[in-house]
Formats: sequence, structure tokens, C-alpha cells
Amino acid sequence: MEPVTHFLTGACIGRAGFNRRTAYATVAATLAAEAADLDVLWGFRGPVSELAHHRGITHTLIGAPFVALIITGVIWSISRLGKSRKPDAQPIRWLWVWFTAFIAALSHIALDWTNNYGVRPFFPFNAHWYSGDIVFIGEPVLWGLLMIALVLPALLGLTDREVGAKRVQFRGRGLAIAALIGMVLLWCWRWAEHANAYNLVAAADITPTPVTRIGIEPYPTNPWRWHAILETATTWQVAEVDTRTGAVVSDSHTDALFKPTRTASVNVARQTYLGQVYQDWSSWPVVREIGQQPAPGRAMPDFPPTRPWVSVEFSDLRFAYSYLDTSMTGRNDQSLDHMLAHSGLTGWVYVIDSKEDAGQFMNGREQR
Repeated sequence: MEPVTHFLTGACIGRAGFNRRTAYATVAATLAAEAADLDVLWGFRGPVSELAHHRGITHTLIGAPFVALIITGVIWSISRLGKSRKPDAQPIRWLWVWFTAFIAALSHIALDWTNNYGVRPFFPFNAHWYSGDIVFIGEPVLWGLLMIALVLPALLGLTDREVGAKRVQFRGRGLAIAALIGMVLLWCWRWAEHANAYNLVAAADITPTPVTRIGIEPYPTNPWRWHAILETATTWQVAEVDTRTGAVVSDSHTDALFKPTRTASVNVARQTYLGQVYQDWSSWPVVREIGQQPAPGRAMPDFPPTRPWVSVEFSDLRFAYSYLDTSMTGRNDQSLDHMLAHSGLTGWVYVIDSKEDAGQFMNGREQR
């Protein structure tokens, strides 16, 4: 999930009762709930390095206790730098600070599992990517649920001060617990709708040849709308699913893509650093040679005219859909081929003479 959801979830975890056990519990949970994403700092070594290490060791069951330990150290530093504590101040129980941070670190892994990017919780013993595919990477319903649980107690506290009521020290526990339970209930609802969407697609007559694999991807906000990916021996095809009405919409002319030929240049690109990292991560990869096109955001490369070159594109069918479109057409009348080329998390490799790697790019940045 994106950082907002992680931060809000951590704050609710702290408010759910841990803040009654020790001082700094809410701060520790809030920081630990997002700390795993510090692995994006690998981006300084290049975009492919970031893809290789993002959701790596900091997003694992073996890494979570150490993430919590680091956050505990940060809290210790904050407490040392702060002013002298009042005699009646809530005591700091460091084991509870660590345990609170540990629970929040685990919440990060759970939240990331729910979307379709995936997570590797058992790395390095098991490098397989797991994804629930039930919640979009940014879910406004969760934002609203968690924000209400955190903001409403503060507003009630202001009201109490206006009328001169006694200040409540640990306000908002019930709402925080309710928000976290609501999050789990939303996951359960979306899990059921995901299964319903899968069954609708499996029963529909969408492709002219037998389907070998089906993927169901979530949209934000609307729990009844899903994006389906179907694979056959020769093609990929996508469909839009509405589980409330039972509708499955797909056009074999615009929503289908023939599997590309595996050329010598494609084989070279697959063996590059980008190629190996991308294929390890992607569960629906499309690798295709697209001619002499520069990577998005880059100028045309200046290769010698005597040395022929091509671009090989790496893209992922999970992200080749327009989640902002509210209609069941899904892609604003654009073909799957167009949406795939403009989807997020796309990589490009230049190959010269069908045998030499001449550049690797992602998101307009070159991996050096």
C-alpha cells in the first residue's frame, strides 16, 4: 500500500491500547508501520536496483523484529533528546515499545500482501511473491475509515475542553479498534467478491481457445468492479467484471494480444540485470521487441548506423488497465496493446546486433 495507509494503520494500532502500556507507543507504531518502505533508498543505485530490493528483507517475517528494534532505537534517541520528563509522566516500557513496533511492522507486510504488487514474507528462505489481489494500492475507503478513528477523538476532546469536562487521557481506543476490525471486514468482503469475479470469468465464453490461467485485479473504492486477465496458449485477453450485475465485458479485437515471438534480441534482454529482476517479480510479464524506439522520457540513442539495434519492452499485464475510468469499458476505448505500453512499472532494454546490451531503463531513468 501507499504510505498514507501504512501511517494511519500504525497510528490506530498505537491507539488501540498499546498507548496505555507505555509512552511513545503511538509514535513507535506509526513509524514502524511505514519503516519497511525505506528500502526505496535502493533507488539511488538505479531503478532496477530499486525494483530488485523493494519489498525485500524489510518486508519479511524475519526482518520485522529488526525493523521494530531500529524504531525502538529511534524512540530511545527521541526520549533522550527530549526535555526532562515530569514525575507523573507515563513510564516508558521498552519491551512494550518494541512489541508495539513489531506488530506495526507486521501490519505493513499484511497490507502489502492485499494488493496486486505482491510481497515476499518468507524471503530469503522462499523468494516467491505472494499477493492477495483484493485491495488496490490506494484505497479511499480505508483512508476514510482510519482518518475518522483518529480525528473524531481529537474533535471530541476539543468539545470537552469547551464545556470544562475532565480531560480523558487515552481517548479513541474503541474507534481505533473498530477501524482495524473494519479494515479486516473490508478485506473479507473484497476476498468474497474476488472469488465471485473469478467464477464469473471462468464461466464466461470470452476466448476462442481454452484458458490456461486467470488473474483478477482490484479497482479502488468499488468492491464490485474487477479487472480480469486471461491467458491461452497463444494470447492474453482482458475483461471488465461487475460482480453486482454479473456482467463480464471484453472485446476480442481491442482486449486481446497475441504472444510475441521470442527473438534473439528478446533472449539477450531477458538475461540482463533488468530482465532477470523483472521476470522474478512479475507474475504476468510481457516481453516483446518493439523496433527502434527510445525508452519513454529518453532521447533517441546515438548508436553507429552500421550497428542495428532494437528496444525490448518489459511490461506487466496486472497494471495495463485504467483504474480511473468509472465505466465498464475500462480503458477509454484504448487497445490492450496501447494500455500495456503506457502502464506503470515498464522496463526497456536496448540490444545491439541482437547480442549486446546497450542500456537498461525504467521510469525514464537509466540503470548504470
